[in-house]
Amino acid sequence: MFGCLVAGRLVQTDAVQLSPDKFVFNLSDYENVNHVVVFMLGTVPFPAGMGGAVYFSFPDPASGGPVWQLLGFITNDKPSAIFKISGLKAGEGGAHPFGIMTSSASPSVAQVGVSVEALEQLAQQIPVSSASVSTVDTFLQFTQKMLDSLYNFASSFAVSQAQMLPNPTETFIPSSCILKWYENFQRRMAQNPNFWKN
Repeated sequence: MFGCLVAGRLVQTDAVQLSPDKFVFNLSDYENVNHVVVFMLGTVPFPAGMGGAVYFSFPDPASGGPVWQLLGFITNDKPSAIFKISGLKAGEGGAHPFGIMTSSASPSVAQVGVSVEALEQLAQQIPVSSASVSTVDTFLQFTQKMLDSLYNFASSFAVSQAQMLPNPTETFIPSSCILKWYENFQRRMAQNPNFWKN
């Protein structure tokens, strides 16, 4: 019913079903994980009026017991979500529906839990603020990295005018044109990070 994805690892679809409405994924070496994606596989939808609260649990350094934190939720209308777990703080757990569970044998294994709950109940729950992923900053960072990559890639094909061979099937664009456009884009982003929405 659910899948869990971490960058650089195989997709996990082997959630342990603790009860008819509680599922848990084991996440080894969680200290080196920044984000987790939880998604529905598309094979079994949530029952009408239901969704899934997504929790993250890691061993508390002081007590060794699990600390559960609410990350957010998924629904039939929003079947996937990405959560930032690198900023979660130990010892700041809250109420959770998984009952008393023994912590895993290894201190570097965390768990991602999905609890099937009513949509009204999900709407009233408040996730840990550090788990949400900032879309504006992420978009800005992605755009800048993408444009840097484009410029570097295009520049790798640069030749001087003396090196150019006539080729009627090619159109040449001066690299200074792309650089000027990129500098203008950066200036506009610095002045108004939301200009691209207009």
